[in-house]
Amino acid sequence: MRGMSSLTEILRRHPSFEHVIDVDLTGGAPLVFDFTGDDPDLHVQHVADGPAFTAWLDERLANVDPAIGVGRYDEDRMLYRHSPLFDGATERRSLHLGIDLFAEAGTPVHAPLDAVVHSFADNTTLGDYGPTVILEHELESVRFWTLYGHLDRLTLKMLHEGQVVPAGAPFGALGDLDENGGWPPHLHFQVIADIGTHRGDYPGVAAPSERRAWLDRCPDPNLILRIPGL
Repeated sequence: MRGMSSLTEILRRHPSFEHVIDVDLTGGAPLVFDFTGDDPDLHVQHVADGPAFTAWLDERLANVDPAIGVGRYDEDRMLYRHSPLFDGATERRSLHLGIDLFAEAGTPVHAPLDAVVHSFADNTTLGDYGPTVILEHELESVRFWTLYGHLDRLTLKMLHEGQVVPAGAPFGALGDLDENGGWPPHLHFQVIADIGTHRGDYPGVAAPSERRAWLDRCPDPNLILRIPGL
């Protein structure tokens, strides 16, 4: 897909982006989690129990500086077995299309570059994004979008479509598991090359057999986050 290739190249050569959360992830060493099922300490029952999963993550972040956890892009995960949201007619969706940043509820979320609010919604199904914001950007005459999932509900009350959000400006905050789809507090950050007709929502998990097509639509968010080692 030529548009996708062009966006990847544009993001790669852009000199810098503002931090999406209040931590400089480009210079630290955040803890990168493995949600494929290969971590023997992480079991399906952790994932199905929001408080237990949160405690499991918090325990591992307690002695990490910065105290930020990372969930990887293009990871085939076991995490999604607890919700029928990810069931498919012939194949479960399990391939993660964003990067997760695990941090405390209430952590501010910032625009990585100049943006306008494209759309937002509260996606309330178990395992979904909860409060979600999509920002629209333009670089080198190419339009693209970034999605922010698992926010707090106050965020949605503070925004309107078409609102200008300057680079680096806070526009929302992370929600807790009672409002963010039942997940430990974290940001799902995703880049979208073609939004189509979607508003306030966009698939963040895909069927593994459709991997190439979905990665073309959703390039690596680390082109913006620039976390070393990912």
